[in-house]
Amino acid sequence: MDDELIETSELSLHRRSLLPGKGFFYPDSLAEDRTEERIQEAVDGAEAVVITDSDADGLGCVALIREARDAALDVAPFEEALAQEMADEEPDEDDDEKGEDEEPHERSTVALVASGPGDIEESLEFVAEYVEEGTDLYVCDICPDSYEYIADDLETLVERCGEVRWFDHHQWADELEASVRAAGVDLVIGDSEEECTTDVALRSLDYAFDERYAELAEVTRDHDLWLKQDERSDDLADYAYWSGPEEYATVVGEYGAALPETVLDYVDHRRVEKERRIEAAVSRANERQIGDWTVGVTYGRCSQNEVAEALREQGCDAAVIVKPSGSASIRGSEGFERCHEVAGQVNGGGHPKAAGCKPDIYDDMLDMAQHWTTEGQAARTVIRRAFEELAEESD
Repeated sequence: MDDELIETSELSLHRRSLLPGKGFFYPDSLAEDRTEERIQEAVDGAEAVVITDSDADGLGCVALIREARDAALDVAPFEEALAQEMADEEPDEDDDEKGEDEEPHERSTVALVASGPGDIEESLEFVAEYVEEGTDLYVCDICPDSYEYIADDLETLVERCGEVRWFDHHQWADELEASVRAAGVDLVIGDSEEECTTDVALRSLDYAFDERYAELAEVTRDHDLWLKQDERSDDLADYAYWSGPEEYATVVGEYGAALPETVLDYVDHRRVEKERRIEAAVSRANERQIGDWTVGVTYGRCSQNEVAEALREQGCDAAVIVKPSGSASIRGSEGFERCHEVAGQVNGGGHPKAAGCKPDIYDDMLDMAQHWTTEGQAARTVIRRAFEELAEESD
């Protein structure tokens, strides 16, 4: 494939926001090989491994665990590299791919394995294969879809590792929770309406953290629970999205929520493109009355939380943002707190006011091409039907 076909930086904003990032076109088979190689390198010689969601909440847990185990990296090389990037050239505003392959200038004895709900099975499998006996394991900010998908690897890890601890704040089914505990995992689940996973890690780790870590948890919670009472929470969320996992965990481990000026300058620069994408997504949104709820639905590569907030301000009880990659974000409000129930019907899950899914409707690239050219029409339809199912149940 000609690289120029997937290089969208020269396209107009409208066309650019309709297509997925370059990483989407990288075959899963090659990505899996690289993931296995990366995890093998990361866990080699580590005294502990953290498998975590790669958002601000999950990476905040890494910062706390490394602090508690005296394993934080030196922040200076990351700051110097970022300052050099800003000085030498404009950051690539079309690059939405995290720096998964970044090479920190040193390796922490607490290895970081960036994962997510859709990748947890693979992450556990590779860690189980390569981790050294006696290594401690933490899993943070991830709720698996089903125990059967992780059972063998998790039980292997419990046998091989020292202690296995799991911190989360999502909605867990009773059977799933019981199975993970029965496997021998120290599982701590926070109230998803009151705590983020960084809160859970802060109170669960046996360590006297100083005040900046408590503040980090508080500001992370402000964004993760969509409280929107501290403007710094958007800085953390945006920086976690645009930076590599090692960089973010190291910087917030050093500074907490008080990000340094170099980072804030970088975030401000990237927000110019972000705001334009938000405006484009809001402008193409449609509203539909489903039962007692006004549901706003839009499509595009954009920041879903800010788009959802704009749709709420326009009177929507719920917002659906269908993404070019085929997944979708569902956001609620005081008038709609059943997002996880909608997502659960279409191959997803999450919180009452925030959930995600990826409808199982894409069989080949022709389906994906139709998805892009129709602005997610098929995905919109199945998610709308899920809302209608809830409305019928309510009636």
